[in-house]
Amino acid sequence: MTSIDPAAETAVDPVVSRLKANAQLRSRGNRYEDFEPGRLFEHHWGRTVTASDNTMFSVLTLQYNPQYTNEAVARANGHPGVPVNPLLVFNTVFGLSVEDLSEGGGPFLGVDELAYLQPVYPGETLYATSEVVSRRPASNRAGYGIVTWHTRGTNQQGDAVIEFKRSNLVRMRG
Repeated sequence: MTSIDPAAETAVDPVVSRLKANAQLRSRGNRYEDFEPGRLFEHHWGRTVTASDNTMFSVLTLQYNPQYTNEAVARANGHPGVPVNPLLVFNTVFGLSVEDLSEGGGPFLGVDELAYLQPVYPGETLYATSEVVSRRPASNRAGYGIVTWHTRGTNQQGDAVIEFKRSNLVRMRG
């Protein structure tokens, strides 16, 4: 059992008090007014998809297509190795866009025109960009608008691997 030194705890109190006193509640993400049609977002860092990610995602989502977990089956279907489950590719690229597009709050309304453009394999790094396609005030929800983006996922070579449009209800300022 670990005990906390009372002197150390007392020494931290002024720091914690100062941090609490200076803390400010900040809104996260963008608002409706930030989404001018044509605006392009290059989403952060990217994400390398591993074989473990692929297996775990496939098993946890009950995607038992052996092509995503069995190398012999994948090779028999013309792949050089096990491809990444397309739903994991979608969720990864979608997830990369959340901070810029929908973290500000508002319900997700759906995905349209989803296209898988080429297989992704473990070890590839996915990146995402999104362009604002349209926006309009919500007719039945004051203080919100509907925004649609076209998101494109690429691999580390810049090859497009997935694209889709998605819409969200997005808060307006004020």
